[in-house]
Amino acid sequence: MYKFAEMDDKITVFDQMNGKGGPVILINKFNVDPEETEQLLKNWTKHAAFFKQQPGYISTQFHRGTGGSTVFINYEVWESTQDYKNAVNQREALSILENYPPSTVISPHLFTKVAVHGICVK
Repeated sequence: MYKFAEMDDKITVFDQMNGKGGPVILINKFNVDPEETEQLLKNWTKHAAFFKQQPGYISTQFHRGTGGSTVFINYEVWESTQDYKNAVNQREALSILENYPPSTVISPHLFTKVAVHGICVK
């Protein structure tokens, strides 16, 4: 069974899902043992295909650390916090989650854009 680890020690992703607004970005970090990377990729693909069909889903991109790393990052865009919450709380999403490799550590967190004058826009 996968393990769950919060990115922020001040607020949980579950607390974040009670917020309002959007769009929101989900950053989800996965750590997995080297021999389980193919199983992780296979299950993440099922999860992504499910989310792609959900209301409010915009896009996703999966990344792997370089040099043989077994750290993966998922960057996912949703129209709103509520859309994301509705999707992840569905029975099918939860059952797919249970099929991640046993060594998997999953660390999801929700973000919004921040404007920094002269550098980036909101």
